[in-house]
Amino acid sequence: MKKLKNLTSREKIKFKIRKKISGTEEKPRLVVYRSLNHIYAQLVDDRTGKTILTVSPLNKEVQEKISSEKGKVSKSKLIGKITAEKALEKNIKSVVFDRNGYLYHGRVKAVADGAREGGLKF
Repeated sequence: MKKLKNLTSREKIKFKIRKKISGTEEKPRLVVYRSLNHIYAQLVDDRTGKTILTVSPLNKEVQEKISSEKGKVSKSKLIGKITAEKALEKNIKSVVFDRNGYLYHGRVKAVADGAREGGLKF
């Protein structure tokens, strides 16, 4: 593990959160990454260290669905719904939410709300 001395405050929070939560194959970890222009969601099985599913706005099929939306928050909510749809196709009904050190507000909250509306349980 990295020394916490030279990390940003978000990275320190991220390490503290990751010590407490873990995803399995039955209940994977829903990880949210937020960049300036996009938001990404992944379902990760921490036992095997593999990504089960990823949803990116750079993917063409996802891009077609979110192109009609305006604003980052509404697009983030759609990313959450698409993540839930794909997870339910793989028989994943519940997840552990990992906000990745970000505040549970705005786009991160919108992804979580969209995933809940799509049928995932946290």
